[in-house]
Amino acid sequence: MKRLLELREKSKKELRKVVLPEGEDRRVVRGAAFLANERIAQVVLLGRKDEVIKLASEEGVDVSRVELIDPTVDAKRREVIEAYYQLRKHKGITPEDAEKSLMENFVFFGATMVRMGLADGYVAGASHTTADVARSALYCLQLDREIGTLTSCFIMELEGCSYGENGLFVYADCGIIPYPSAKQLVGITIAASDLFRKLFDMEPRVGMLSYSTKGSAKGPSIDSVVEAFNKVRDKRPDLMVDGELQLDAAVVPEVAAIKSPGSAVAGRANVLIFPNLDAGNISYKLTQRLAKSRAVGPIILGMDRPCSDLSRGCSWEDVVDTAVVTAVRAQGL
Repeated sequence: MKRLLELREKSKKELRKVVLPEGEDRRVVRGAAFLANERIAQVVLLGRKDEVIKLASEEGVDVSRVELIDPTVDAKRREVIEAYYQLRKHKGITPEDAEKSLMENFVFFGATMVRMGLADGYVAGASHTTADVARSALYCLQLDREIGTLTSCFIMELEGCSYGENGLFVYADCGIIPYPSAKQLVGITIAASDLFRKLFDMEPRVGMLSYSTKGSAKGPSIDSVVEAFNKVRDKRPDLMVDGELQLDAAVVPEVAAIKSPGSAVAGRANVLIFPNLDAGNISYKLTQRLAKSRAVGPIILGMDRPCSDLSRGCSWEDVVDTAVVTAVRAQGL
């Protein structure tokens, strides 16, 4: 996939350190070895070193360029545990609770490392749920005040497709917020648009989706999308955004000419904002499976430091691509 391969080259130009907390998963070990050996990113792998090395041997990969950290014995473990305790003590946890949490779930250890500045971002989810990864971000990082909510997106790339940016899209939110309010839709829209620009150095053209185009139907969910659209225009007049749009009006020029004539976005949208999680999650999976597209994510948005989730059914290539996105997002921070 052309755009995803270009991101790897972009990552190489300004190396960033990415933590992969699931070092006892063979897909993660293989992905880490590829990232380090191709010099795409600096990689920290968390796990018991003997197990990591065993998996690397079984996979036939070289992890000599990967920084291996066993959180149970690492020299900085007390420092990381103390940092996590300070972050969570207002919730009533004890130092012992903090240690137990981090030793039972290395995702939180990795997230705390990022909060401390020991790494630039982290990627998890190969063997943890999205809820686990989202909690680690909320507990250990800080919300971006402009976005105001933790949300997510997928990068979708379709071969031989003329829609979007020649087959390149960002879909949001497909992984976190079941029924976003108008205020949350504003945050989702801004975060997804800024990600598109940051990664690909191209102008986002944002379609806020619905089952209605410009008043062709009525309903509460449509009202929410229209309200969010108006707020986005007021808050970020620099963004090219339109809504409410049906999917065909958002991406098909011929349909856009009929349903939304004169729109600078309709028929050309490369960032698609879904009205709820049902629509977003179903749509990304349909695109991935039926159109055989690459789907990278869920990319966690709305935090002050980059982090990303993985599907538990991910491949080692998914680990690579998601880590690349995380590394590029960290450039310039």
